[in-house]
Amino acid sequence: MNKIEKKPTHLKSYRLTVILISLVILVLVVLFSIMSGTIKFSAHEIISMLKGDLQEGSLIKQIVLNVRLPRVLTGVFVGMNLAVAGVLLQGILRNPMASPNIIGVNAGAGLAAVIIMTILPGKIGVIPFASFFGALLATLLIYILSTTSGGSRTVYIVLAGIAISNLLKAITSALMMINSDVLEVTYSWLLGSLSGRSWTAVNTIWPYSIVALAAALFISPKVNLFGLGDDVASSVGLSIRLYRIIIILISSVLAGSAVSVTGTIGFVGIIAPHSARLLIGNDHRYLVPLSAILGAILLILSDTIARTIFQPVELSVGIVTSVMGAPFFLLLLYKKGKERRL
Repeated sequence: MNKIEKKPTHLKSYRLTVILISLVILVLVVLFSIMSGTIKFSAHEIISMLKGDLQEGSLIKQIVLNVRLPRVLTGVFVGMNLAVAGVLLQGILRNPMASPNIIGVNAGAGLAAVIIMTILPGKIGVIPFASFFGALLATLLIYILSTTSGGSRTVYIVLAGIAISNLLKAITSALMMINSDVLEVTYSWLLGSLSGRSWTAVNTIWPYSIVALAAALFISPKVNLFGLGDDVASSVGLSIRLYRIIIILISSVLAGSAVSVTGTIGFVGIIAPHSARLLIGNDHRYLVPLSAILGAILLILSDTIARTIFQPVELSVGIVTSVMGAPFFLLLLYKKGKERRL
């Protein structure tokens, strides 16, 4: 009896330890990113600045507080949002390939932003809000289309998402071609970038992030029930349709707010959740916070690579995550295909 009781306790302690270690790693990664760049700073200089030992107008304060810190904080929120959106979608759809950029959420946000940049260039300031509502509208359209078909609901959501995603991307490309004079701007935004993100970006994203991440943590036990299948989940009292809509809306808020400040960054919503599953398993009560931390780590490291590997030329962070994510995605496909054959 004691052995049976100790196992869950040991597993819980292990999972909490992994989350705590990941949090420490995130702090170190943030510090490393702030130190790195064309002008490098030491850890001692950063600590001295935080303690207030440096003069008000010093170079380090200007660079760290006005350039690097807001960029890194934006990356932390974006990475967390994309990762948690991915883990929620994968949980309720029971599909390891589900993520905001694959089922159409990012495409909706991207189209809304490009409409503003190409058709209403004088309204650049409303891009974050436009892309946010674009993500929500795309998600709503995907869900409505999926509910008009019979069969497995989760399969139809994924299929509808892929179809809508490709349609929205085609419209986006057409707008970019018609308005080729602003192609450079839209192309850069669609690749996804943290370059030039200031405290305005931080202030734009953090309210959505805090509320939606808290909601994701609160609803995570319900996500576990979806893994049992719709019939079993319904038999234990879960309102499948209601919770699926709520969770998809939370995912849209997370993904839409992320895309609104950085553009369309792919694969974070796949790499982080699956890495978290390898470490702690499928319990979403622990999987959601760990995915958030790993998503932030992944995006900050990717951005650090993007802005330092080819100095003084800076890559878009979306290029780095795609280079990392494409092999990961193919490996995941191979693994799932092998499991089915067995």
